Amino acid sequence: MTEDRLHRDHLPGGIDAPVMPTSVGIVHLGIGAFHRAHQAVYTERAAIATGDTTWGILGVTQRSATVRDQLRPQGGVYSVLTAGEQESSVELVGSVVDVAYPAEETERVLAALAAPSTHVVTLTITEKGYARRPDGSLDTEAVAGDLAALAAVVAAGGAAETVRPAASAIGLLVRGLAQRAASGAPITVLTCDNMVDNGRVLERLVREAADAALPGPEGDTLRAFIDASVTFPCSMVDRIVPATSPEQRDQVERTLGVRDEGLVVGEPFAQWVIEDRFAGPRPAWEAAGATLTKDVAPFEQAKLRLLNGTHSLVAYSGWLAGHSTIAGGVTDPVIAERARQYLFEDALPTLTAPEGLDLRQYGEQILSRFANPHTGHTTAQVAMDGTQKIPFRWGGVLADSLAAGREPQGVAFGLAAWAEFVRRRTHSGEGIDDPRAAELEALVGAAEVPGGSDGLGDVEGLAGAEEDLRALLALPGLLPAGTPESFVDVVAAEIESVLG
Repeated sequence: MTEDRLHRDHLPGGIDAPVMPTSVGIVHLGIGAFHRAHQAVYTERAAIATGDTTWGILGVTQRSATVRDQLRPQGGVYSVLTAGEQESSVELVGSVVDVAYPAEETERVLAALAAPSTHVVTLTITEKGYARRPDGSLDTEAVAGDLAALAAVVAAGGAAETVRPAASAIGLLVRGLAQRAASGAPITVLTCDNMVDNGRVLERLVREAADAALPGPEGDTLRAFIDASVTFPCSMVDRIVPATSPEQRDQVERTLGVRDEGLVVGEPFAQWVIEDRFAGPRPAWEAAGATLTKDVAPFEQAKLRLLNGTHSLVAYSGWLAGHSTIAGGVTDPVIAERARQYLFEDALPTLTAPEGLDLRQYGEQILSRFANPHTGHTTAQVAMDGTQKIPFRWGGVLADSLAAGREPQGVAFGLAAWAEFVRRRTHSGEGIDDPRAAELEALVGAAEVPGGSDGLGDVEGLAGAEEDLRALLALPGLLPAGTPESFVDVVAAEIESVLG
């Protein structure tokens, strides 16, 4: 393989050239693979469609300097490999101008957040990056260093001898907004993380951080600026972005003739739904296929119940059936039948289709996407954090179905598979990756299980499985309030199905 490196100033021939931004219009917090394969691609394609090159992106990497060290030597340019079941394609993306690492470059990031040419801040910092307590409020201890830095700057009259390195994304954002408040230039803060009502969640956390750092009159300027000049639209994003393999790096190197250390991989499908509530100018993302709407909630609910709900069902039942990947699970005829039952008989009737979205077609598309072996999602990976996912992915389907007089059999199968997944992982010693793991492991009892070494093969084993299942389903907050015991009986009746 060649040792030549991809760079903005010497691009390979035979492939369309990337955009060359003339200015930074967007600061993005959390520039991991997903952003580079999703929002940055939309921004690239919007610039190509409109000829507007003022929307360059300054990426901000949160946890390490890795992405900076991948992209800065390449002038920000990288490639995206779109990997489908039958064919693949490569495109160059130049919308990222540079990447900054706050631990070493906080001052630069704050200046970019305050710059009048910056009109949009976007975020993909994962749900954990929002520094929330279990009740949803801001964990002020997690952002204490940034709040103290902000308070010190304000006390010093807007200047500090040294700029303290940012320790959190929320803290960095609030510090940047405080610096921007001096000019009053409007700005839109657009979260692209998969959280229900994500824009409102972020706005509340930002306001809590501002109040915690500057609780008295010294915070009035920042609060007034947020009220008058900052908006926090909701959005919904979707594209499967697996980890890049060494084989894929070699494949793209053969295509480009140069090495790309910033390569990311994505499936052919991509979706971005954005609440049209901007404080100022924005890229023409709709020219690249994004949906601008007054209400993101119907799209969000469809994705949560159809895509995410099916993902969890395939993960738990697929793992139990011995499939290591989601692609393997969804192509198993038994699991595929149950996935279709959940999608089309349970979840779809609980939804009102957003304008322009055919829910049945969307459901079929989901199954096809999951079957793509290049996505690389493992069943164990998707099965993580079940107690956090189940109430949102299946809870609404369950509540709405019961209210309509239906017992959702697909949900019942999924819950039985989850319970058996928890049971087996506990008794095998593999453990459960879940915030409530200790509670779950206590509920399924000691490792000494009736009915033999695994407790799965005889009547005593089935009885033990049912006992554990009923204990797990009684976990507070798992099922919707008021779920009748008769539905728990329906779930228990699925035990033999998940045991195979």
